[in-house]
Amino acid sequence: MADNDTHDHDGAATSDVETDGGTVSQAAQAHRQTDYLESEVNILRPSTPFMRDHLKLVWGTFLVWVLVVWGPVTATYVAPEAMTTRVPVVGFPLHYLLVALGAPTGSLVLAAVYARARDRLDRKYGIDHETVDARESGGETAAADGGVKR
Repeated sequence: MADNDTHDHDGAATSDVETDGGTVSQAAQAHRQTDYLESEVNILRPSTPFMRDHLKLVWGTFLVWVLVVWGPVTATYVAPEAMTTRVPVVGFPLHYLLVALGAPTGSLVLAAVYARARDRLDRKYGIDHETVDARESGGETAAADGGVKR
């Protein structure tokens, strides 16, 4: 059965339709149209949706980091009796395990969580971290430090 419907409801030809450039979301399209060199960077009032979302991620993970790293130290200061003698874990005081093992492990887990969330945010806004195409840099590949590899 042949499909004779061209899906042109307003009479426009299909060649007049403009693609979105392969981006997957409206946020990605808006991100590509934003001139970040001219946008104001204000940590309290970010000027673009990407900056707002990234700032939420940064502040959220920072607050969790503060709780993970400084929580056991503060709890030991506030309730030294409970943290040092009342709750032994495998023969060690609770504060020792939380500070010596919990804080570094929590920080590593938090770094992995941040990296995954940032990758998700980059995909949402269509940010691509691939190397610069040789055509854009005049045939030379951009180095990581901003220079050009020769």
